[in-house]
Amino acid sequence: MNTIYSFTAKQISGKEISLDSYKGKVVIVVNTASKCGFTPQYAALEALYKKYKDQGLVILGFPCNQFGNQEPGTEKEISQGCLVNYGVSFPMFSKIEVNGKNTHPLYVFLKDKLPGFPGKSIKWNFTKFLIDKNGVPFKRFAPSKNPMTMEKHIIKLLQ
Repeated sequence: MNTIYSFTAKQISGKEISLDSYKGKVVIVVNTASKCGFTPQYAALEALYKKYKDQGLVILGFPCNQFGNQEPGTEKEISQGCLVNYGVSFPMFSKIEVNGKNTHPLYVFLKDKLPGFPGKSIKWNFTKFLIDKNGVPFKRFAPSKNPMTMEKHIIKLLQ
């Protein structure tokens, strides 16, 4: 398995979708939380999405409550908070786990392909994975990295 296309994920609305629906797109996969010091990154992620979505960028947000109980809400609360506070229009998914025995299979794959430092685990909310148009993980960005630092890589992958 070398691409994200063999995975499925549940949208925040509850509908299960196959990630092969994003074939040919440059994808950012990010674990999110609404009560985190990095939560303002939603604004930069949304700015990137609006700027490049017509050229083939999609951002997939995966809420996660594994770090400091910073995403305690229901799917409805998460969805409303993203929209009201940050104007998020990119796809959001149901809450998942990114570490431990219940890690979502997509994150098992991403961590295996692009391990962090030190080790493979996700260190905190807003770890970002950039995926190329062929569904292959390209680069991992730490939670502290402003999403705008990905822009030069996004432009390159969109060409």
